[in-house]
Amino acid sequence: MDLSADQIIIVIAVLALSISVHESMHSFVAYALGDRTSHDLGRFSLNPLNHIDPLTTIALPLLLITLGAPPFAAAKPVPIDTTRLKWDEWGMALVSAAGPLSNLALAVLASFLLRLAGSGASEVLQSGLLYAVSINVGLGIFNLIPFPPLDGSRLLYAIAPDGLRGLMLKIEQMGFAAIIFFMFVIFPFLSGTLLSVNKFFLNLFL
Repeated sequence: MDLSADQIIIVIAVLALSISVHESMHSFVAYALGDRTSHDLGRFSLNPLNHIDPLTTIALPLLLITLGAPPFAAAKPVPIDTTRLKWDEWGMALVSAAGPLSNLALAVLASFLLRLAGSGASEVLQSGLLYAVSINVGLGIFNLIPFPPLDGSRLLYAIAPDGLRGLMLKIEQMGFAAIIFFMFVIFPFLSGTLLSVNKFFLNLFL
């Protein structure tokens, strides 16, 4: 799909805001559960520059596009000291869930504003709200996949047996390599299901 210069600017702006809200909510919930680490480092912020990681936010999507793979980008991980969190693994699960749930909440809000504005809204506003719905639905669903280091993995970790927890920790420690493995090996098998779920939510919100 070819985008005009105006549409590209709108997409970048919406994506920057969506990622900033996502990461800020991780920081906020961690702070609410007793860990000030990310809050003190300025991660509870809507400034996208506080969340950009040169490797995973910029270099990774460019590499994947060059290789013909689906583009994927990630922000700088929010530092969490799990020893300070209430409720142990469940506290970490709540911190992790806050990010994708905030994206789904933004999608609901954008959908409401789009309906409220109606046909009288400017083209720029309509485009921005439409992209806000689609981008945030995509971010929310994708990040709920239970594969490290995605947020959904921490939800699974809270209820997983020790053997599976050990495997998940090993995968998470692979870092960048785990992301590449996921995009090229795991993601192709999930893409059809993800598209169906994404379509369901878009039909629900639009």
